[in-house]
Amino acid sequence: MFWNFWKKKSAKEESPQTKVEKLSKPQNLPQAVRRDIISHLRKDPDWVWHLKSVVRLRNKKKRQYDVRVFDEAQAYARGVNVENYNSLNEHPELIIFEGWYDRKSWRAHIKERKRPGQTSLAA
Repeated sequence: MFWNFWKKKSAKEESPQTKVEKLSKPQNLPQAVRRDIISHLRKDPDWVWHLKSVVRLRNKKKRQYDVRVFDEAQAYARGVNVENYNSLNEHPELIIFEGWYDRKSWRAHIKERKRPGQTSLAA
């Protein structure tokens, strides 16, 4: 019956379809990522502030994330709706930087993604 609707289902009762990884929407760059792009990759801070990022949990660790950085205006101009990290799988040309960061230790390892015919916007 339905009188136990407030009780949580056990792990055996959950179907594999309910275990979908939740991915966040595009957001401003995490501070560790922004700092790494500006200091190590020597990009213009004013340009970096306009970029957006999407993240996903890295290897089931609670505080480490994979990150992809893109220009929201460029995605809009191409008619691409970036909803989460996996949305950029179909449009790798929009990814400017990618790597990972640790939220607790503020470590980041970001690399610039080389694209054919790329001109540097923030040299």
